[in-house]
Amino acid sequence: MTAVTLRSLGLLTFASGLLFLGACNKDQERAAAQENLESAEDSGNAEDENAAIGDLIEVATPDNEKLSNGAVREPADLLRVFGNCATRTYNAETRTLTIDFGATNCVCPNGKTRRGKIVVVFGGPYRQNGVVQAGATATVSLVNYFVNDKQHLGQRVFTSLGSGSFTLDVQNASIITPEGTHSWNSQRTYTRTAGFGTATVQDDRYQVTGQANGTNRKGVSYTAQIQQPLVKNFTLGCARHFTAGTVSISNSKGKTLLLNYDPSGSAACDNIASITVDGVTRTIRLR
Repeated sequence: MTAVTLRSLGLLTFASGLLFLGACNKDQERAAAQENLESAEDSGNAEDENAAIGDLIEVATPDNEKLSNGAVREPADLLRVFGNCATRTYNAETRTLTIDFGATNCVCPNGKTRRGKIVVVFGGPYRQNGVVQAGATATVSLVNYFVNDKQHLGQRVFTSLGSGSFTLDVQNASIITPEGTHSWNSQRTYTRTAGFGTATVQDDRYQVTGQANGTNRKGVSYTAQIQQPLVKNFTLGCARHFTAGTVSISNSKGKTLLLNYDPSGSAACDNIASITVDGVTRTIRLR
């Protein structure tokens, strides 16, 4: 289901020791702001893995849906994303793709360890002339799936809008960590703006809109709303981070953090972003 792809469109995580509270002088204010950072980091980790799952599905989907265990469209992309960490099987009768990382950790090309299975069931119209048709779906289940020894749960549904655009609906998802469990639901729309008609991802560009709500690993509820569409550019040197866009993250204690991926206004391919809380803005570097 090649057009239904996330290709690392996730909110990347913040540096774990990030502090931005120089203007705050009350313990309650500091705690509330720290909870926002934890919510932002949890949300970022969740979206980052959603992106990775989309990428894995993208490269593992067979080019011919009617042929069990048929060839993928771009074998080089399969090696780039999987490395030697996973096997793929496809059952044409049930339209089910299984990506199996095995029972022990394997270090993937992006540096993360994975084990367990990603199971994808395709529905609706499929690819014609290399293009996935509007209405096609990919429903994703995770089976004993761990990333960096943290278990990921929940269902994800990708729905093609045609022309390479799609929506992603995440329901009852969670990541179990030693510090607690992050649980969330999210809805995203990925609108393709460049890279039409080619197999390579390096000329692709997307705008991302949507929102999420959940409870961070410290038990504080939050909402995350994309205020200005996030821009993902897959040109070499750009693909690791968004190059523009803003996200507002609010927690249940009334504090709001604004994340800006383009504080300079140049849409540069870098890892520079900013966060603003209570009118105070700090520049940060994304991992």
